Amino acid sequence: MSKQDSSKRNQPDLDLQNHEMAWNEPGGNGSNGSKDPWGGNKGGNDGPPDLDEVFKKLNEKVTSIFGGKGGRSGGGSNASAGGAKGLGFIAAILVVLWALSGIYIIDEGREGVVLRFGGFERITQPGPHWYPRFIETVEIVDVERVRSINIGGTTHESLMLTEDENIVDIQFAVQYKVSNSKDYIFNVRDPDTTLRQVTETAMREVVGKNNMDFVIKDGRVQVASRTKDLMRDILNSYKTGLVVTNVNMQNAQPPEQVQHAFSDAVKAREDKERLVNEAEAYSNDILPRARGKAARMGQEAAAYRDEIIAKANGETERFLKILTEYKIAPAVTRERLYLETMESVLGNSNKVMVDVKKGNNLMYLPLDRLQSRSASGLTSQDLEDLKQSLPSTNNNTSRSRDLLRGREGR
Repeated sequence: MSKQDSSKRNQPDLDLQNHEMAWNEPGGNGSNGSKDPWGGNKGGNDGPPDLDEVFKKLNEKVTSIFGGKGGRSGGGSNASAGGAKGLGFIAAILVVLWALSGIYIIDEGREGVVLRFGGFERITQPGPHWYPRFIETVEIVDVERVRSINIGGTTHESLMLTEDENIVDIQFAVQYKVSNSKDYIFNVRDPDTTLRQVTETAMREVVGKNNMDFVIKDGRVQVASRTKDLMRDILNSYKTGLVVTNVNMQNAQPPEQVQHAFSDAVKAREDKERLVNEAEAYSNDILPRARGKAARMGQEAAAYRDEIIAKANGETERFLKILTEYKIAPAVTRERLYLETMESVLGNSNKVMVDVKKGNNLMYLPLDRLQSRSASGLTSQDLEDLKQSLPSTNNNTSRSRDLLRGREGR
């Protein structure tokens, strides 16, 4: 190819450039010197910017980004190739961002429920995971946190009817947690509201099967336990994915309108129980004593009976033996009996009567005083007085002895 041909081939480009430069040259068109074919920028450079010029520059910048040459009508194939590469690069960036947006991490104590187009797909455990965004979604469920609700905050919830047709005001708290993430999300619309309704229903059923005194006083633990069991059965039948961990009855009392009368009744009941307890305590104290005393008296009576019988048997045996001896020697036996009798009689007396021989009166010796004084110590004067009183009674002493001998001779 010759230089002349090459210059001819490049001639249209040069003409186009010259034509563009002619449009952009300063000056007027006609009378005002403007060469803009659309009549833009009339009256000088002080007017607002031309919108066509702004769009043109923006197009050149976008074309340069996609590999074009910006503003040249030639090289259309190169611009198309550059634009395809740019679109591919943007598409690759978008794919990377889409892939990165699907990464998620499940914390400890939680589970992820993956939904594909709204339907259940799988459950993911704690750790990093990925899902295709816009195709799948993930619901994070806390399965370890213990949740709680309080029942009885309003009059509608707290007032319940008992079996004996009384009304009680009850307040209690329920603790629960999620046991099955899939059931918790899919089976009921609002699991927490459902649990609240189930709790109130179960408590009303249990309270309605018991009387007022049992619910308020002695049966609080039993009522809470039965309510928990009934709630568990209802929640399992609904497949709510919830499990009740604890039911605690915080307050149970009659309605406010009758609390004063009920307090009086409770006080009377407590007084009755106190008096009954005191009576039982007194009974438990006095009855063992009475039984012990009765047993002791019975034993003493039995011992006395045995003693009397034994003494009687002994006296009988002794009398029979004396009778045998009396038949053999009557005089000796009578003498021995007389002496034994006198010994037993005088042995129990504190006074001693002495029959003085050849005397008119019996001598009296105050042995009890002498014994007491001897214990404390006799003085010499006491001994002298005793000696002086003894000789004057010799005749009485000898006379008493003669009388005694005469009685024995009889």
